[in-house]
Amino acid sequence: MTNTLANPVKVSKVEVLKQKSNFLRGPINTELTDGNPFFSQDGIQILKFHGSYQQKERDFEKNKAKGEEAQYSMMLRTRSPGGVIPWQLYVALDKLCDKYGNHTLRATTRQGFQIHGILKENLKTVIADITRNMGSTVGACGDINRNVMAPSAPFKNKPEYIYARDYAFKIADLLAPQAGAYYDIWLDGEVAVTSSEAPEVTEARNRQGTGTAKTNISDTEPIYGVQYLPRKFKIAIAVAGDNSVDLYTNDLALVVITNAQNELEGFNVYVGGGLGRAHNNDATIVRMADSIGFVPVAQIYDVIKAIVSLQRDYGDRHNRRHSRFKHILHEWGVEKFKQVLLEYYPTKLDAARELPDFKYQDYLGWHEQGDGKYFVGVSIENGRVSDREDLKLKTALREISEKFHHDFVLTPNHNLLITEVAADEKEEIQKILDRCGVLATDKIDSLVRYSMACPAFPTCGLAIAESERALPSVLARIRQLLVRLGLENETFVTRMTGCPNGCARPYMAELAFVGSAADEYQIWLGGSFNSTRLAQPYVQRLHIQNLEQGLEPLFVYFKNERVASETFGDFCDRKGIEDLRKFAETYVPEVDETDSKGKRKDVRHRVTLSAKSYELLKKAVEEKGASMKDLVETALEKYLG
Repeated sequence: MTNTLANPVKVSKVEVLKQKSNFLRGPINTELTDGNPFFSQDGIQILKFHGSYQQKERDFEKNKAKGEEAQYSMMLRTRSPGGVIPWQLYVALDKLCDKYGNHTLRATTRQGFQIHGILKENLKTVIADITRNMGSTVGACGDINRNVMAPSAPFKNKPEYIYARDYAFKIADLLAPQAGAYYDIWLDGEVAVTSSEAPEVTEARNRQGTGTAKTNISDTEPIYGVQYLPRKFKIAIAVAGDNSVDLYTNDLALVVITNAQNELEGFNVYVGGGLGRAHNNDATIVRMADSIGFVPVAQIYDVIKAIVSLQRDYGDRHNRRHSRFKHILHEWGVEKFKQVLLEYYPTKLDAARELPDFKYQDYLGWHEQGDGKYFVGVSIENGRVSDREDLKLKTALREISEKFHHDFVLTPNHNLLITEVAADEKEEIQKILDRCGVLATDKIDSLVRYSMACPAFPTCGLAIAESERALPSVLARIRQLLVRLGLENETFVTRMTGCPNGCARPYMAELAFVGSAADEYQIWLGGSFNSTRLAQPYVQRLHIQNLEQGLEPLFVYFKNERVASETFGDFCDRKGIEDLRKFAETYVPEVDETDSKGKRKDVRHRVTLSAKSYELLKKAVEEKGASMKDLVETALEKYLG
């Protein structure tokens, strides 16, 4: 059932605003020239559909004098299907972030770039320049389909990778807003066409099948209608065995299926993934996508339209925290979902094709493309492209793009590939990277290589705790702890976010820090290295000062009880959260017997209790209100004299 203003079902203010916005024009079209340095609350909501968020400088907010006005700026995000960034666009983004932004670019975890710090008065200039340089920001945010992800590797001898990228562009075009507000507002009606969409996409969008044209669906927006979707919708396309896109975290995911002749037969389809949640609110969930079957390539556009239309009509338009597509799958289950889907796509889906196990790939370092050329993957720590004393990454990428004119491809783990490199260009490009301090893959600490953080402070308005600025020191401390415990060669996927919304996909990590208060983090454990299993919450609040104290028991338990070749995430999953907690509660660290001056310390040794003894001790703690340490010492003194 579609929620509209004519429908008695209660809807949120945002839904009313979208319907009154004249297909996402108002009130931006008037507020751009109202003389204020900020957009209204209504303007902020519509601005998202155009790829921008209004933000306050959080460091300034903490320290500003009483009565001092807030400092507003805009974050602008690109829509880059499959992460492809033409060299002309990269040069434009680099210049724009220097002239109008905060002199840095931020690679996102959905294969786009962000510019932070743009003043409202310059926003139109920046968007127009991006659009005229083969880029776009429309659909990078808002209650519509977001940037469509695909494996970043530009293999020319592996057709499945070519198909994945091709369909990332086609699906992005299929689900792009059609009303023209973007060009009306930011380019004064000029339509900057960088490439025409495939005729099959145009025909599929306008083709009205069963269920896709429900009540109040407009000819202007034949899929979205006047209210667009209840919330954002994320799509990824994967290649069998390659999980570089974090397949299971998407609302809709497709896996390319080819035949023995390397021809595209169709796609396995997954639905209902999503990671956004809120602390202390069990109604907000994290969820992996479910397989619902196989779809032949000739029908894939109709199935995509049907799934998006189902979310359009059945998604919650009253409670935005309950409006993501994942809630439909969580509450209905897969079988009911497939039954309702028949109202939109009246053909039962075939069984999903068998697939190999998915593996994580980051494609760092040099690789052959399969056509005589090469690509090189460059690590971007926490996605921040900037220049600092020891690393001139921004300088290196600008020099390479201007000199060699090679397109870049962003990865879903906020790294970057330099593509189409001729054999006689490899040495010179590597020299630029070396000169600018860009580390070769074997020189990067593996904890850093497999980590991600969201921007958080000082730009994100939702941040509760630090993330991007905190993670480097956190990883250094974890590495030091691992070395001290004799685990110097261990590595695992670590992710950190400044709030529970999950932009760096923490809930799939082996070890994750999710901001819960200033300098405090909820700890999640037990995801898999290949992003095929959800983690589980372990500790609600760990203060960053207590990092080593909180993690040491886990690492010691892992060292002592792991099975052969077991990863940290697999170990935590096998043991289970309750078992990990019990061990940590009874763990007493071993310490040196003398301090730095040679004086004897109060020595503490670790003793592991049986489950029965632990439960007796735990019950005594609850009854007597004393600590475990005090109870044990008192009992031992009485028993041993």
